[in-house]
Amino acid sequence: MSRIAKNPIKISKDVQCTFSEGIFSAKGKLGQIEIFVNSNYSININEEEISVVPVNDTTSDPNWGTTRSIIANTINGVTNGFSKTLELNGTGYRASVSGSKLKLELGYSHDINFEIPNDVKIECPKQNLIKLSSINKEKLGAAAAKIRSFRKPEPFKGKGIKYIDEYISRKEGKKK
Repeated sequence: MSRIAKNPIKISKDVQCTFSEGIFSAKGKLGQIEIFVNSNYSININEEEISVVPVNDTTSDPNWGTTRSIIANTINGVTNGFSKTLELNGTGYRASVSGSKLKLELGYSHDINFEIPNDVKIECPKQNLIKLSSINKEKLGAAAAKIRSFRKPEPFKGKGIKYIDEYISRKEGKKK
């Protein structure tokens, strides 16, 4: 039995939410997001809170809590937004933004040009920091994971792209 799904989602007065024909729409100060909601659930919108209610009386459906979390993330995204920071560790590793591309120099024989998605904003305050921000948590995480996949951090020297709050457990090298 899900405890997360039964909790209502609090909304502020500057967020307008609508639900019709399986599409939930939230509009706030940062933008607007529309998401598709599973047909097994309906959404009740009051003035101060939103609740996700199953159409059938099944309390054991695992997607109920997931649907509630996705809607809560949508509302949080249009009010506050989401952000992630990546750090480049390594000699000569640097990043820069030019137009709609992120240019990465990661020790390969060529530079990597990453096409920035439409909903994600990327800025590089330093050469070894990449700040990503978006109102869509899913697209933000996918873009950060794709950038990190170009050079994952390795455990021996700690070189690579890592999240700013990520801890890399270091290994001892070869012994003679």
